[in-house]
Amino acid sequence: MGSFSLMHWVIVLLVVMLLFGGGRISGLMGDVAKGIKSFKKGMADDEDDATPAKPATRIEGHRVPEQDAPSATEEKTKA
Repeated sequence: MGSFSLMHWVIVLLVVMLLFGGGRISGLMGDVAKGIKSFKKGMADDEDDATPAKPATRIEGHRVPEQDAPSATEEKTKA
């Protein structure tokens, strides 16, 4: 009672083809394929993002040395 014969599936497929048409079904299958591709790409991107970034080391009370570039006030005095 739970299974259907091959003839039943052929009739169901013919009815579906008549209702939706061949072009609409192929368009739907193309959309499904694009969705699967997008999902796989998203999963691959998530795996790349899953690696934890190394935290920056921070030393309390330590000043960062200034760059060797002259400051704005030094440039004005030279000009």
